[in-house]
Amino acid sequence: MSKVEPNRGNFFEDFRLGQVIRHATPRTLTTGDAALYQALYGSRFAIQSSDVFARAVGYPQAPLDDLLVFHTVFGKTVPDVSLNAIANLGYADCRFLAPVYPGDTLTASSEIIGLRENSNRETGVVYVRSTGRNQHDAPVLDYVRWVMVRKRDKAAPVQQAMVPKLPERVDPAVLGAAVPPLAGSKWDRALAGSEAVWGDYQAGDRLDHADGMTIEEAEHQMATRLYQNTAKVHFNQHTEGQGRFGRRLVYGGVIISLARALSFNGLANAFHVAAINGGRHMAPAFAGDTIYAWSEVLETAEIGGRTDIGALRVRLIATKNLSGAGYPGRTAASGYADGVILDLDAWFAIPR
Repeated sequence: MSKVEPNRGNFFEDFRLGQVIRHATPRTLTTGDAALYQALYGSRFAIQSSDVFARAVGYPQAPLDDLLVFHTVFGKTVPDVSLNAIANLGYADCRFLAPVYPGDTLTASSEIIGLRENSNRETGVVYVRSTGRNQHDAPVLDYVRWVMVRKRDKAAPVQQAMVPKLPERVDPAVLGAAVPPLAGSKWDRALAGSEAVWGDYQAGDRLDHADGMTIEEAEHQMATRLYQNTAKVHFNQHTEGQGRFGRRLVYGGVIISLARALSFNGLANAFHVAAINGGRHMAPAFAGDTIYAWSEVLETAEIGGRTDIGALRVRLIATKNLSGAGYPGRTAASGYADGVILDLDAWFAIPR
C-alpha cells in the first residue's frame, strides 16, 4: 500500500499561533488570465483594459486587475487554510503594494495570527495574514482574513484563544504604492467613462450602480478554478447536494468582483483598489442569483502628499435579487436587510 497521502487539508486543531505556511503552486499570470477575468465579470476600467491608455498616463503597460491578483493569492492559501472551512468570515488590513503585469509570477505564504475555538467545540475561527509576492520576491499584496474551520475531533485540545487586534482602516498615507506617478493631463475622461474625479465626490454620496448580473453555474466554477481555489463547497455537487444548502456555493470572491465591475457605473475613474479595510459576507449566493451593487462614499483623503491621485473610502454593498436603488444595507436592529450579501469597505485611488 502506498505511503503517499493526498492533501485533505488542515483542521482547526492542526493550526498553531505563529505558524508560517508556504503555499503551492507558483502562478504566472498572462493576458489570457486577464481576458478570461474580463469575460467572467465584464470589468470596464480603462487602465486595466487598454495598454495605450495605461501608457499614456504613466504605466509601462496595462496592469492586471487588482482583484484578479487578490483572488489568485487567496486561491493559493485555500488548500492549507480553508479546505475544510465552513465559511470565510471577513477581511481586514488588505494592502495592494505593487502593480502586477502579465508575465509576473505570484507565490503566497501565510502566518497564523489568531485562533478561537467555537463554543460547540466542532469548529473554530482561524485568523491568518497572507502575503503574495512576485518573481523578484517583492510583496504585491498583504491581507488578513478569518475563516471558520471544522475540527477533525471535537475532543481534540486546542491552544488558548487569541484574537488579533486589527485596524479599523488602512491609513491613507500609506496608499498608492502600486500606482506610478500619473500624468493627469493625459487622463482622457471621455475614454475612461466619467467626468467625475477626486474633487467631485464627498462623504455621504450614495451611488446606485444600476445594472445587475446573473450568475451562471458554469461561470462561477470557471472563475474559482481560474484562481486554483480548491474549496470543496464550490465544485462538488455530489457532496454538496447532501449538505445544508443542497447545492454548490458561489465563491465569495466572485461577488466581490461582480460588485467591483458593476461599480464602474458611477466610479469609472476609481481605477485602483488601493486597500480593503474590511469586508463581510452576510449570506451565500448560488447560480441563478442576480447581483446588484451600490456604494456610499465614507471619506475622501489625500495620499502621502501626492497631487496626481487621491483616495475615496467607499462602502460597496452587493445584493442578490434585490436592486440597489433603495440603498439596502444595515437595519435599525444592527442586522442587514434581506438580500444583502456583501459589505466591503475599501479605499479606491482616483485621479485628482
